[in-house]
Amino acid sequence: MKVGIIGGTGGMGRLFAPVFERSGFDVAVSGRSTPLSNRDIAEESDIVIVSVPIHDTVPVIEEIAPFLREDQVLCDFTSVKSGPVTAMLKTDAEVIGLHPMFGPSVSSLSGQTVISVPARCRRESAALLYRVFRGEDATVIEMDAGEHDRVMGVVQGLVHFATLCVADAVRNSGLSPDVIIPVMSPVYRIEMGLIGRILGQSPELYGDILMMNSESGVMAGKFSESSENMLKCISEKDFESFKEIFEKNSEFFSGYIPQATRDTDLVIDALAKSGRPLK
Repeated sequence: MKVGIIGGTGGMGRLFAPVFERSGFDVAVSGRSTPLSNRDIAEESDIVIVSVPIHDTVPVIEEIAPFLREDQVLCDFTSVKSGPVTAMLKTDAEVIGLHPMFGPSVSSLSGQTVISVPARCRRESAALLYRVFRGEDATVIEMDAGEHDRVMGVVQGLVHFATLCVADAVRNSGLSPDVIIPVMSPVYRIEMGLIGRILGQSPELYGDILMMNSESGVMAGKFSESSENMLKCISEKDFESFKEIFEKNSEFFSGYIPQATRDTDLVIDALAKSGRPLK
């Protein structure tokens, strides 16, 4: 059985090609400079995976649609699902949207999560893919496309928006990283590390995540509203209102707080023991 990855010369394609090969699949890839074209992949593969930037995903699906058959499975590796899944459903192929919740820099799939949107497929087709991912010790979670995008509006859209806003505020503070980072204890290094991790990647990726999922815009608006409320408390030194907001949020996250404390303690301890100089 052959898996074809369109965009397979990119980071995610290079990560997943050996994953499928270890499960016994033949793997073919297409990219800007490969002998195989996108059409070749579409015509010759049993499982076709579109692994291109978010803004290119629907156009690529539309490009290969005429060459797909009912006996094939069409997937994508995109962070947004409603648009790509709608486009894939217009083809003759079975449709399983996939969203690996990690980037190509991970060393393996172990401990990672893959979200699946089995929009139109036989159960055995989905099970085949799930065996591959679970065989690498990844977790598979099923959602529909709308639910996926709503959840990603928080998990990716809100979190990335907030992180980028913090980065911009730090830049505008008048203090350089050379001054800020050396005084940070591990707990603050975690926060700053997330900023550095995002800023070390592609603005196109994060722009697509924030702009091509409408739910990201909704959550960015909620963040702005929450920021204004918090700023009002601080500016007016209104501790009672601050306390009310704090306690409401503490109650909302009460079931998660113990796990969050355990998880961050592990990271804090690891950073503290690493002994790396803060430069």
